[in-house]
Amino acid sequence: MTVVIGFEGSANKIGVGIVRDGEVLSNPRHTYITPPGQGFLPSETARHHRSVILTVLKEALEEAGLKPADVDCVAYTKGPGMGAPLVTVALVARTVAQLWGKPLLGVNHCIGHIEMGRLITQANNPTVLYVSGGNTQVIAYSERRYRIFGETIDIAVGNCLDRFARVIKISNDPSPGYNIEQMAKKGTQYVELPYTVKGMDVSFSGILSYIEEAAGKMLKCNQCTAEDLCFSLQETLFSMLVEITERAMAHCSSQEVLIVGGVGCNLRLQEMMGVMCKERGAKLFATDESFCIDNGAMIAQAGWEMFRSGQTTELSDSWITQRSTILCCHPVTRETLLLAGTEQMKWR
Repeated sequence: MTVVIGFEGSANKIGVGIVRDGEVLSNPRHTYITPPGQGFLPSETARHHRSVILTVLKEALEEAGLKPADVDCVAYTKGPGMGAPLVTVALVARTVAQLWGKPLLGVNHCIGHIEMGRLITQANNPTVLYVSGGNTQVIAYSERRYRIFGETIDIAVGNCLDRFARVIKISNDPSPGYNIEQMAKKGTQYVELPYTVKGMDVSFSGILSYIEEAAGKMLKCNQCTAEDLCFSLQETLFSMLVEITERAMAHCSSQEVLIVGGVGCNLRLQEMMGVMCKERGAKLFATDESFCIDNGAMIAQAGWEMFRSGQTTELSDSWITQRSTILCCHPVTRETLLLAGTEQMKWR
């Protein structure tokens, strides 16, 4: 039985997960939380990760009831993500691999999300909506490749939500997106916002600029409440995502949708996507915050897929990359593609 430990720290969450042949043995994580109205800077986030990563590693081993000798491979997030946090995690993973005498594997963060979602939900071959603070993509596995059918042309949907949360000073604990979701449940008035879908792609920057400028005026004049704005923003953004996902399903003749990424645990997004799937006679697959939000187990699972096909990363190649996407190449197996996803990246 193969045991893989995974290190994830591409953004403000640091996690260490352990997977054994498709079973998640442990998955602790810590989150760097900033005051309301503030985001998280790469240097400060990396400092947080350095201060807690060994504690999280110890928690993972203790929860799994394993010792270093029981681990077969060490996987880490190679990218995409924030540079300083990625470097912090890569350094620890490289050090652990050498101290323990284990093979090392660099994993594509995006593929980690997808493979974790497939493992937990048992989705067969879904159209994937990958939505997070740094990524918004509609992806499908077609003709032996992961293909990007649609994506944001500017900022990610999670980034749009997070930045709006700063405008109205919503708490970052546990996350701005979660707090927007709770406030949106109390909204009663829909405020019309720009709706920008361009073919298979979406744009969120204009919506953000509009609501940033309008929010203060509308709240000051009592035209609406903060809850109404949260509700309106969610409805608009999620409608756009459902539209491009349905279009990709039609193109691929797919009958399954899998939502992954941090925004994917939003229940309203799942509800709206579920309505669309029901109308098409399709199935919706989604997970809760344990696996939607960045975590170490997803890196361990993708690493497990790679390792069992004989792939490893040489120490000299164990760098990180802040910007990458899923490779369009000619692999003969999914496992080969998982390796390819961490190498030279290419759009579509």
